Amino acid sequence: MNTLALMLAVAPAAAEFDPASELVRVILSLFGIIALIVVAGWLTRRLQRRPGMGGRRIRCVETFAVGARERLLLIDADGKRLLVSMGAGGTRTLHVYDGEVPAPSEPEPIKPLPSASDLLARWKRRS
Repeated sequence: MNTLALMLAVAPAAAEFDPASELVRVILSLFGIIALIVVAGWLTRRLQRRPGMGGRRIRCVETFAVGARERLLLIDADGKRLLVSMGAGGTRTLHVYDGEVPAPSEPEPIKPLPSASDLLARWKRRS
């Protein structure tokens, strides 16, 4: 009989489950996790950007995959531009370009993100 009395005493407490508040809690948790993923991606992209090349004398301008293991590299080194091939057989200089190396261009400035109020105003105008 003690077990039955205990079950009857616990049953009303279990009946106080509110599905609406649980649904709101789950939805808010989901939005929080999605926001964390977006922020982590944004931070990762910001931290991967390299600052200006400073006083470096060698710079890889561009790479191009020719095959699974072969690549072509365009390299600036001490004012000369070199076309180099890399592969399983080693590294070879294919061509040395004559003339002056073009100055590196400045990276495009990062545009600030619009504020939440601007986004809401745009959304209201579309509706």
